Amino acid sequence: MIGGRRFFSSSWHAMNQPKETNPVRDIRIFGARQNNLRNLDVSIAPHTLTVITGPSGSGKSSLAFDTLYAEGQRRYVETFSPYSRQFLDRCDRPKVDRIEGVPPAIAIDQTGTVRTSRSTVGTMTELNDYLKLLFAREAQLFCADCASPVRSLSPQQMWESIRERAARSDDPRLTLTFDALVPGAIALEQAIEALSLQGFTRIHSQRKSASGTILSVVVDRFRASRAGQSRAIEAIESALSHARGEYAGRFAVHAQDESGSEQVWQYRSGFACPECGRTYQQASAASFSFNSAIGACPQCRGFGRVIGLDMGLVIPDETKSLEEGAIKPWQSGQSQECQQDLMRFAKAKGIRTDCPFRDLTAAERAWVIEGDPAFNGRNWNRCWYGVREFFKYLESRAYKMHVRVFLSRYRSYETCPVCEGSRLKPEGLLWRVGSKKAAEAAEAGGADPSKGAYRRFVPIPMRAIAQKVQDLPGLTIHDLMLLPIERLRAFFEVLRDETDDEPGQLVIKESLSRLSYLVDVGLGYLTLDRQSRTLSGGEVQRVNLTTALGTNLVDTLFVLDEPSIGLHPRDMDRVNALMQGLKGEGNTLVVVEHDPQVMMNADRIIDMGPGSGEQGGSIVFDGTPREILKAESLTGLYLRGRLRVDTSLSLIPQDAFRGWLTLKGAREHNLKNIDVAFPLGAISVVTGVSGSGKSTLVGDILVPALQRALGQAVACGAYGELVGWNRISEVMFVDQAAVGKTTRSNPVSYVDAFSEIRAIFAAMPLAAERGYKPGDFSFNSGGGRCPTCQGAGFERVEMQFLSDVFLRCPDCGGTRYRPEIREVTINLDGRGEVSIADVLEMTVDQACLYFRAHRDIVRRLKPLQDVGLGYIKLGQPVSTLSGGEAQRLKLAGILAASSRFSAGRLFVFDEPTTGLHFDDISKLMRVLRRLVAAGSSVILVEHNLDVINCADWVVDLGPEGGDAGGHVVAACTPDELAGNGSSYTGRALAAYRQMLCGERKTMAGLFGSKAEDKPEIGKPLQSVWRGARRGDMGIFGAREHNLKNIDVVVPKNRFSVVTGVSGSGKSTLAFGIIFSEGQRRYLTTLNAYARSFVQPGLQPDVERVVGIAPTVAIEQ
Repeated sequence: MIGGRRFFSSSWHAMNQPKETNPVRDIRIFGARQNNLRNLDVSIAPHTLTVITGPSGSGKSSLAFDTLYAEGQRRYVETFSPYSRQFLDRCDRPKVDRIEGVPPAIAIDQTGTVRTSRSTVGTMTELNDYLKLLFAREAQLFCADCASPVRSLSPQQMWESIRERAARSDDPRLTLTFDALVPGAIALEQAIEALSLQGFTRIHSQRKSASGTILSVVVDRFRASRAGQSRAIEAIESALSHARGEYAGRFAVHAQDESGSEQVWQYRSGFACPECGRTYQQASAASFSFNSAIGACPQCRGFGRVIGLDMGLVIPDETKSLEEGAIKPWQSGQSQECQQDLMRFAKAKGIRTDCPFRDLTAAERAWVIEGDPAFNGRNWNRCWYGVREFFKYLESRAYKMHVRVFLSRYRSYETCPVCEGSRLKPEGLLWRVGSKKAAEAAEAGGADPSKGAYRRFVPIPMRAIAQKVQDLPGLTIHDLMLLPIERLRAFFEVLRDETDDEPGQLVIKESLSRLSYLVDVGLGYLTLDRQSRTLSGGEVQRVNLTTALGTNLVDTLFVLDEPSIGLHPRDMDRVNALMQGLKGEGNTLVVVEHDPQVMMNADRIIDMGPGSGEQGGSIVFDGTPREILKAESLTGLYLRGRLRVDTSLSLIPQDAFRGWLTLKGAREHNLKNIDVAFPLGAISVVTGVSGSGKSTLVGDILVPALQRALGQAVACGAYGELVGWNRISEVMFVDQAAVGKTTRSNPVSYVDAFSEIRAIFAAMPLAAERGYKPGDFSFNSGGGRCPTCQGAGFERVEMQFLSDVFLRCPDCGGTRYRPEIREVTINLDGRGEVSIADVLEMTVDQACLYFRAHRDIVRRLKPLQDVGLGYIKLGQPVSTLSGGEAQRLKLAGILAASSRFSAGRLFVFDEPTTGLHFDDISKLMRVLRRLVAAGSSVILVEHNLDVINCADWVVDLGPEGGDAGGHVVAACTPDELAGNGSSYTGRALAAYRQMLCGERKTMAGLFGSKAEDKPEIGKPLQSVWRGARRGDMGIFGAREHNLKNIDVVVPKNRFSVVTGVSGSGKSTLAFGIIFSEGQRRYLTTLNAYARSFVQPGLQPDVERVVGIAPTVAIEQ
């Protein structure tokens, strides 16, 4: 017996076996030809961390995701039932001769972001589900009127409460009464006689009311110290049962001390406030869910926002006067009559119309917007109706399409006035979890008090007693949603120590685990209420990474796509430590990455290349991080500093700046009323740790403020003043939104060069003879496209339980066009006859050469060459482009849309280096330098140290993320930033420069920020077991069905048999625990849509299962 439980002897025998002599075999790939891969043979050792790098489009994702992950996931999913498989994301079988030894695979990439407003960080991580369960079980209700605790007490609990109160009051004489209403139509004597017949012979008091006389009927009198429990409970039950009408379920206890003074203690059955008598309903888990009709706010239906009139869009420029057209919707069309009415009524009222709108008094502004107080809805021709009444009138005509279009220009989302953004019904916000100590731990900033205090959310029903709310114990569910995850973890750590019951501990333990992982991957600044669609690709991937970490699976292949995206160099050690932890648990990691910190952390680096597209698809280096520093591959040359992004780029000195664009008083989200200046005619970089306010500053305030100043009606964050905007002629904002998923979109149409090419074909004599127009040479519409595949080039065959099959169109052979359309050819300057289908098969480089006499076509294709996309085909679907290629295609599209680089144009990019190799970044920076040389200005939101090193000006926000961010840490040149020891970015930049010069080998440990070591929660036996045998599977405290709290060790790479008499628990152990838990953990990594159909099994009744891999069951 060990720890009070019996171990199987076979388990101890397995633990004492000699060291494994037959290790897990390698993952072997033979003849990989997916996309541009050139018949590769690759072997990956298990339980290692492999980084695949190389130029954008060199075949990294084709090898990692389209080959390795696709086969690992496909093979495991095929073990599911046909019904289940139809709901799962099914990967196609990769083009490969064979793959050996591939384990079940999990992909953690940047795709699959949920775009609905109902998806939040809380729903993505399933922490909302845990919070619902926690509140349904552990929450305490507080009265909305008096903030008193509200409990549903049984007669037994009421008696215990009475005894406690009596003990504190020196055991007074107690009189237990209930109220009875005697209507005025009934004689009081008759009512008293009727009560007497029921055994109630004493009346404590009586009082008059509008409905009659209220009698306080005595049920019993006693002292709590002398009364027996049965007598007291019988009296309480009698009082509750005899009370009627509005007094039903209520009674009072009159406590009279020796001096004759009396206290009255009110009690009530059900959920009712003992002080004021207000009744409430018992809450369920659905009461705390905004995705349930039971808990969602009825006004906004759980979205937290409603659509309303936005005065910032109606009056975008407050520097204009009413005469100059400050009211934007009344400056054109039929609405101009309203402008004339405004001028007429304003003159009669004495309202100033010749001064800027912002200089009008509050009364004058109210008159313009709300209308004259004398307006009654009918006298519109004699009295001013106001801007708001004008839009109310339009809303009554919203059944007309043109009216709805007009309204949409001046409406935006605003916080719901009923729930104030909490998404829940007011009743759900009256429940609180935790003690005052737990609330104070979260409000004070967790482990770092310097992060500032958090003020609790006060629901509208409790607004009159707001001060009392601040003093209540615990927090509401919306308080927890608004807390940064780092503070939320501090709350749960205190709550864990205060909770005694086992189910509550289980929920808290799971929540703490997920919260800790989110902090470890650098997302401690997020809140659970943050909408998923506002997250960057890197943030989405790291949220998904926490789900994978929480599964605790082993012998699984994890394929990651650039986990460093959106992550500041300060936090890279944490992510590296987490990946090493996954590897240490017995998993294999394959990471597509360009960041030097991740590459140097790997066991092995595979460098793809040598070029992109058709010039890529080969392995140019395969070895350790130490060996690549000596290699002659493109990656190796950049890593050791032989090639550098900044060698051919000259920075612009400060005295050569063309002026400044200054944003004053930025205070949206966590920005602390900051002033930021950006130089014009230069490249500026906004950087800082994750959550410091970069996207808020640039994407939510600066860009919308400039667009408003330039006459566009857009919503904008809070700021004071924008100075220097008149030097800007146009704003171009390139964010991380996907280029497109349709196979019909391609590079030549994206840069709008296809129209010119089709016009050339339509001008050919054969085309004119047949009456072809440019539209006939389009594969998206018209009569020229293949009628069989509708211009797609392939046919999609839907398979019921397998992946859909795409077959080359048998009629057009994949060319997309009818044969007669392909008969029309061109031969420009004797460079060979080509059809429209042949043009789509040309690369950008070939097309620029072939159409060099047509300036408009070359002008639109040239930007593709400039950003390094000369190798892609004109007709290649954009859905097949890599992440880096898609980013550069967006940049090329903007450049192609500009006929010339006019001075005063501002380009703003949000992390443009996503998916880019060092060499791709070098090409990008050269293009940006050309923009600046042509008179434009560039602002980048970036963490990439190569880009920061090449910038003319750097704005560093921080110093931390979330509440502790929002300040300007530094605004200077890169050289000055590198010498700023108080800036995390400056220290990282200085270390990176040393690494490129050979003075430093790695940046690991620069900030000392690693994933926190979490204490093992479990039995001491577990640590002994883990030290005794690595890799084995352990089941601890199995109590499912008839299992008697047993511990079992299943040796790895051994054939184990579970036997015993019928009904002894064999199937419970093998299928009910081992198979069920292995499959359940894998299914939790799938998206929520798939899990809604393929329900993961319930967690078995077991203390802990460690060392388990995804499982397959072969049963009867």
